[in-house]
Amino acid sequence: MDDFLVAIGLVFVIEGLIFAAFPLSGKKAVAAVLETPDATLRIVGIVSAIFGLALVWLMRG
Repeated sequence: MDDFLVAIGLVFVIEGLIFAAFPLSGKKAVAAVLETPDATLRIVGIVSAIFGLALVWLMRG
């Protein structure tokens, strides 16, 4: 559970840094996501989840 909370905290840090350092680019990225079809977002989400799971498995293996 500790690792999970650390991971969530890192997500907030990374997102916060992106919006703090590059607010215009962050807005453009959010707008692009809103215009992306659901099927594409679903595929990107699944691929990202698999990549993240593989990365955790390799590091914690």
